[in-house]
Amino acid sequence: MESKAAELAAEQQHFDLARKHRERMRTELGEAPDAAANAGTGRRLALFRRGRKEAMGQPDQEVAFGRIDQESDETFYVGRETIFDDQRQVLVVNWQTPIGTLYYEASAEDPRGLTRKRTFRCEGNQVLDFDDLVFQQLAQAVAQLEELPDAALLAELDRERTGAMRDIVPTIQAAQSRLIRAQLDQILVIEGGPGTGKTAVALHRVSWLLYNHRDRLRPQDVLVVGPHPAFTRYIRSVLPSLGDTDVEQLDIDQLGPPVQRGRAEDPELRRIKGESRMAGLLARALEARIGTPEPAERMLFDGRFITLPGVEVAAAVAEARQATGPYAQRRQRLRARLADLVRERGGPPDPERLGPVENLLERLWPLQSAPAFLRGLYGSAARLAAAGGDDFAADELARLHRRGADRLSEEVWSAADIPLLDELEELLNGNSRRYRHIVVDEAQDLSPMQLRAVARRSSTGSLTIVGDLAQSTGAWARDHWEEVTDHLPQTLPIVVLGLRYGYRVPRQVYELAAELLPIAAPNVQQTRVVRDGPAAPGRYVVERGERAGRVAQLARDHLAAGRFVGIVCPAASRADIEHALHANNLPWARADQGELERSLNLVSPQEAKGLEFDAVIVVEPEEIVAEDPRGHRLLFVALTRTIRYLDVVCAGDVLPLAPVPDVTGRIPRQRAVIEPDPDPTVELTSLDRLAEDLAALVTGGAPVPMWDEVLQRTAAILDERSGRPRPKGRHHRP
Repeated sequence: MESKAAELAAEQQHFDLARKHRERMRTELGEAPDAAANAGTGRRLALFRRGRKEAMGQPDQEVAFGRIDQESDETFYVGRETIFDDQRQVLVVNWQTPIGTLYYEASAEDPRGLTRKRTFRCEGNQVLDFDDLVFQQLAQAVAQLEELPDAALLAELDRERTGAMRDIVPTIQAAQSRLIRAQLDQILVIEGGPGTGKTAVALHRVSWLLYNHRDRLRPQDVLVVGPHPAFTRYIRSVLPSLGDTDVEQLDIDQLGPPVQRGRAEDPELRRIKGESRMAGLLARALEARIGTPEPAERMLFDGRFITLPGVEVAAAVAEARQATGPYAQRRQRLRARLADLVRERGGPPDPERLGPVENLLERLWPLQSAPAFLRGLYGSAARLAAAGGDDFAADELARLHRRGADRLSEEVWSAADIPLLDELEELLNGNSRRYRHIVVDEAQDLSPMQLRAVARRSSTGSLTIVGDLAQSTGAWARDHWEEVTDHLPQTLPIVVLGLRYGYRVPRQVYELAAELLPIAAPNVQQTRVVRDGPAAPGRYVVERGERAGRVAQLARDHLAAGRFVGIVCPAASRADIEHALHANNLPWARADQGELERSLNLVSPQEAKGLEFDAVIVVEPEEIVAEDPRGHRLLFVALTRTIRYLDVVCAGDVLPLAPVPDVTGRIPRQRAVIEPDPDPTVELTSLDRLAEDLAALVTGGAPVPMWDEVLQRTAAILDERSGRPRPKGRHHRP
């Protein structure tokens, strides 16, 4: 004990010295002159200084979280930013440097030249304790320690959540570090189950890339795309805490133009609008707006008529059609050519006096805005039919047809409209901002049109894609990553790497949720969970009239214990839960409005993706399952949002393992995914295709243990309808 006390005192002395020089460096940054050759340079210098200050952390924050001792007897302290003394001697190294990464990469199997890894536990800059990993001893005691969480991670997991994601630099594991440091020039898919640290890894990868590719990548060159506003608010503090202040962070709907949103649409219409063939429809519809000239175009200039032969005007239009570039740019090309034709016939040289040319141009090649064009297209059945061509059935085009608002400013757009408006902006103006690296979180649910919106913003093809197929729900639920990456740039290699070990979801919670996986995602490898929670999940089966009151009571109990609480509630129960919270004077934040600041948060299962709470109350699992064609995946998401406590409150089953009727009483069909034939030269017969379709319905709509029974009952129904006697002993296997 005395020896450790002496070591603690020595470590505190180093921390005090490093803090003194960190604050000196902070002061020097604040005193640096603002003078620069131009305003842009001055702004960049100011942003640099601000980023350096933020990366240093708060004045009362610990200067380091770890220490490594090398075989060469050199010792390095590892923190968020490099700290020098006034003689330029290094007191703390940045975690992003090659030396700093040794802290994460060293393992019993490969110590990387280290003899010891020390992890500090601090309160502010006060060193309270430390834990040592002595690699020689470790190699003898544990064969695979690299895959187990260290003391720093487990300590972090026991801290309460807040509305902002915590800085996890001190807790990055070796497997996560390899993904963070993966090469820039690729599409890296980071997949993993709940609690494996996917989002944290992706954000720290951004910071690492910015630090180690400064010659190619600036913060302004990076875009992070989240699934919804609440998620973006949740992660927004991570990159600034690492010193990267100018990285753009948007939710997926912010990629489109600023329009009034909130239109509700049925799932089938949302799916049609999300398909990539919509891009062709929009392009054809836009080209169809280009007009045909009259046999002779007469224009009046200063009391004098000038006639342009229709054949020459048509040639100018055709030339502009065939030119490359967006619609507006080609329109300008046509304008210039028409002006030349007028001048060749003695028209005025002054562009200000070419009003008749502008009138002709507007008739032949009308000026467009994305919202006005799409509103007009939706409102015209004839234009939709012409643009749909052979790619759309008549009933699909009828679904797209709708009467627009009387005024464009009053038009309300759906979430599925936003990527279509973005596609039109690109077709019209081609001015989408480009980024050299893009991170997309929860990418498994994005439609092809949303993925196109991401892809067009990539100038290099370098992306980090984050997600979990077991949590893929909605109209675009995926079973394979190729269904996502096929819609992204194809210029760089695509690498899929997984995080197998779950550090944040308690074992008791994950084991409950994992019972859904054979139904929800049978092809997904289960996560290996490495920590226990403080308690088993609470299961409360109550009368329907008591349900909302029990939820409010549990929420009050968790809040009294100082926990960050999420209530995951399906739409069918939302009104009852809101009423109970209000009646019990429990103010809550609404994730659907981008809020996530209060201790109590009410979220839908869809909004819960990517979030985490100290305590989660899941309301009525059967209703959650009924909300989505992949409802068991949606329930899996809801159950795994906690890092400590889980309560399930319901009038039905706590864990429904069979298809559940929706509010209409019908059993929702799981979207079947039929794998392509491995030999594309072999053409299936019509009977084979019918059998494949039926098999897909069975496998998508019932768990494996029920397949035999489903097929037997199907055979009995077919025999009854055909009038054939059913042979005794008849048995069907899948």
